[in-house]
Amino acid sequence: MSRICELTGKGRQVGHNVSHANNKTKRVFLPNLQNVSLLSETLETSVKLRVSTHGLRSVEHNGGLDNWLVKTSDDKLSLKARRLKRDIVKKKAAVAA
Repeated sequence: MSRICELTGKGRQVGHNVSHANNKTKRVFLPNLQNVSLLSETLETSVKLRVSTHGLRSVEHNGGLDNWLVKTSDDKLSLKARRLKRDIVKKKAAVAA
């Protein structure tokens, strides 16, 4: 399982450990990923996703999973999140029509 947030696309970053003597060695910064169940109000189900804490705060700030997915572009989302977004948009269109 790769270390990438399914909602924001946030992944690992590369940097340096810097010693007191200013020696630099490569290191990896990993995102803080959490396994969470988010509630989709449109689909009336809970969805299990692997989300970074930053992504989780973004979802809560935008008023829930459904609103956040509709506003986000598809290139940042994982395949599972894109399918979820497609189902939400279809259901909203069916209710509106």
